[in-house]
Amino acid sequence: MTDTTERRRERRAKHTVAPQRTGQITYTLPIHELLDAQGVQRVHGAAMRILSDYGVDFYDEECRTILAEHGATVKGLTVFFDEALVMKYVAMAPPEFVQRARNPANDVIIGGNKVVFSPVYGPPFVQDLDGVRRDATLDDFRNFVKLAQMSPYMHHSGGTVVEPLDEPVSTRHLDMVLSHILYSDRPFMGSVTSGPNAADSVALAEIVFGAEAIREHPALISLINVSSPRRYDDRMLAALKVYARARQALLITPFILAGAMGPAAIGGSLVQVVAEALAGIVLVQMINPGCPVVFGSFFSTMSLQSGALTMGTPEAQLALYGAAQMARHYNLPFRSGGCFSSSKLPDAQAGYESVMSMLPTLQARTNFVLHAAGWLDNGLASGYAKFVLDCEILGMLHTWVKGIDLSDEALAFDALDEVPPGGHYLGTAHTMRHFRDAFYRAELFDYNSSEQWEIDGAQDAYTRATAKARQLLASYEAPPIDSEIEAALHAYVARRKAEIALLPKDF
Repeated sequence: MTDTTERRRERRAKHTVAPQRTGQITYTLPIHELLDAQGVQRVHGAAMRILSDYGVDFYDEECRTILAEHGATVKGLTVFFDEALVMKYVAMAPPEFVQRARNPANDVIIGGNKVVFSPVYGPPFVQDLDGVRRDATLDDFRNFVKLAQMSPYMHHSGGTVVEPLDEPVSTRHLDMVLSHILYSDRPFMGSVTSGPNAADSVALAEIVFGAEAIREHPALISLINVSSPRRYDDRMLAALKVYARARQALLITPFILAGAMGPAAIGGSLVQVVAEALAGIVLVQMINPGCPVVFGSFFSTMSLQSGALTMGTPEAQLALYGAAQMARHYNLPFRSGGCFSSSKLPDAQAGYESVMSMLPTLQARTNFVLHAAGWLDNGLASGYAKFVLDCEILGMLHTWVKGIDLSDEALAFDALDEVPPGGHYLGTAHTMRHFRDAFYRAELFDYNSSEQWEIDGAQDAYTRATAKARQLLASYEAPPIDSEIEAALHAYVARRKAEIALLPKDF
């Protein structure tokens, strides 16, 4: 480690405050697995058949050259992989890794028996604090970064928490990455809309952490979506190359709506997920062996009668279990899940669909959960009230996955000594020690009697959540950042905006 890296680390620690989060979840519940050993081998064999017989298209000449030089067969745009080649390069990927945060206390482990919760990603609209659905702005982007920073149950700042449509397409990535750095001290994601945008993300991370430090442990994790079925487009591949060469982590994620981007059969679509994800992971390892990658799956179903996207369906959760099991088979971290909903507001449908998605997410031992809070309207909108309601669910899940404590303190024999048959435990010393932390209490859920609820204004959860979001944003305080680093970040963004303004309009 160089003196420069060490000094930078000391300055990061000096300009941080105590973390507000509860810490990452460490899974203790048993893993729920649907496939037996024969099933795992059948899925693996079918995925290898797709890769060897049908292939995957790569819309980037350099990537096809890299793949060919390392032993893949290239015919036109299509690349074919044999099983031995796939397994050789998949084995180079680390089973877990650390992603750096601006506050070192907020570094996260991705993989193993840990989970990371990260906010919603990508919506162009918001449902705002007045309940209005409208175009997202940069102010909205910053507000959702602030809400994630303030949630004790969110481990990550995320990426494109909304698409700020009031900013130029050519430069908005700079404003988004800068906002993550300034308004949060948790890990964040890089831009993937082009190779130059990815390079800007790396450069900004290097200003904060140091170039050498982020090669040791990545400061960025970025989402590479497969254009399913069986196609990697030029923009995703351009970003993938930048991040892989900089040794920054990548979420390699097929985007499959069964019945459209995959077969109208869960088994066939699951096999396609495996094949597409492995093809991208192999490419990353060919570019930079050992570069951190995550086996991803965004899987949902669609109505074959109307063509509408359907969230929280039982088939999607079955596919999630299967994909997670296959990721473990390849000894890779796994990304999936989220508080998904097709609902247009945070109503009963939104709650049911979100929980229907999140319980299997944790039962399958997912390591990185994108869209953990805020998702509405099939991902077209980020909802302020939905975000804080989802964080209540995340708090419950932090408690649920701990399982049952069987320590001497939890068995509570000192309380049994105090309470005779027919007595009660309300006043025991054990209860008094734990009355604040014995059970999770959701702040936004109402536990009062009907009479008291009416006296308090008969508010529904949506109303309470909106008020909570307003209160959080009003009380937000930015985490401190070294003034020299902040000045360097602003200077870089200003310089790049000026350079981009001089480029041809069709660049």
